[in-house]
Amino acid sequence: MLSIFQRLAQTRTDSVNKKIFRAALIVGSLSVVARTATIFKEQVVARFFGRGDSFDAFLIAFLLPSFVLTLVMGALGSAMVPVLLETHRKQGHEATERLLSAMVLISGVVLIAIALLLAIFAPYYLPYLAHGFSPAKVALTRKLLYFLLPWLVFSGMTMFAAFVLNAGERFALPALAPLLTPLITIAFVGIGAKVAGPFALAAGTMVGSLLEAAVLFHLLRMHGVRLRLEWKGLDPNVRAVLIQYAPLMAGALLVGSTPVVDQAMAAMLPSGSVSALSYGNKLISGIVAIGANALGTALLPYFSRMAVEHDWQGCRQTLKRYFGIILLATVPLTLVLIQFSHPIVKLLFQRGAFSRADTELVSWVQICYAIQIPFNMLGILFVRFISAVRRNDLLMYVTAVNLLADVVLNLVLMKKWGVAGIALSTSLVCMISFLLMAGLSVWLLYQERSSTVVVAQAQQASQQL
Repeated sequence: MLSIFQRLAQTRTDSVNKKIFRAALIVGSLSVVARTATIFKEQVVARFFGRGDSFDAFLIAFLLPSFVLTLVMGALGSAMVPVLLETHRKQGHEATERLLSAMVLISGVVLIAIALLLAIFAPYYLPYLAHGFSPAKVALTRKLLYFLLPWLVFSGMTMFAAFVLNAGERFALPALAPLLTPLITIAFVGIGAKVAGPFALAAGTMVGSLLEAAVLFHLLRMHGVRLRLEWKGLDPNVRAVLIQYAPLMAGALLVGSTPVVDQAMAAMLPSGSVSALSYGNKLISGIVAIGANALGTALLPYFSRMAVEHDWQGCRQTLKRYFGIILLATVPLTLVLIQFSHPIVKLLFQRGAFSRADTELVSWVQICYAIQIPFNMLGILFVRFISAVRRNDLLMYVTAVNLLADVVLNLVLMKKWGVAGIALSTSLVCMISFLLMAGLSVWLLYQERSSTVVVAQAQQASQQL
């Protein structure tokens, strides 16, 4: 059976921009389906838990596992996909499978080790992370954390399988797989919330992630990719991934620290502020996740191929075209969300334990979060280009600036606007990040094009001699 990478030569010969658009459309459309299920899940959660202490405890318990997942696995795709495609092009299918087998083994071992460390040291760091919680609330948070730790490993393996499938231009099922977790969580909460409380929510989250991983790894086998849990040392391809991964992981550490910092600082505000921040970001984070997932998933393989082929003119055209498309799509959407924030929050959440006063607060938080949408989407465009040309060290510096700006802006704005000020700080940080990455991308494009011209001139001169 041919693998997905061996079939790439048989794909249609459309232009790169058409392929990107088609891939983004597939990922975006199916992500909407999955996100719709997530919205229904949040409505069910709001109905049963509102802004109560049990949901606060679940959010803080979920915070570090999700942060670690972003740190360890979020950066892996950007580091691995360019090397993976170059390895397959130059060395063939067997070298590609060796690289993938080594990387899935490394990822699994690291995730399990971190999960154990989080469990062992939970009594020491949770009181600081959940500053302002009562002792009973901290104890509940710790129990939920222990229950959620397997989710870290299952979701990490899901992400790994999705990276490989996307690199082989298989976008549909990886985008649809996240539908499983919210559907299963709805069932668990609906059946067990009155008996098990927030543990029903944690159980649904964990079981859903396990099923997602099983489905995508089965899909890899169907497409001829055989992953073996065997270690054959640090060959040059594995080292190439790890060299790119190091600065990306440092950057992911800084990026992932932003929600940790935001929620930890929200925990210093009156009771229910962590939940208000979470509810206010549900719709916005869903929109950003759909757009970022669609764009990022579609752009990285094609930018990587153009970089391998030194097609800098193609990169420039893609950047220009999608810059305009993103602006046309996101600015009107942002204005609509700001205008109708209150009725949207009322429609989504105001029932059961979620009161009218909660709607007033959460709608302001949602408005402040909505401002980030255009800058976040444009930032993804430039991040994928920078990763494709293997200058991930630059992303690390940008994220360091972002984290510092987030802390400073949180301290300033939360004093005046409370939890809504934390949301506004996030949007302002997205604006700063976009400006930095856009400037770096223009500089990199100029540098790469100049280098290519110099090489071409030298080759031409040598041929004449």
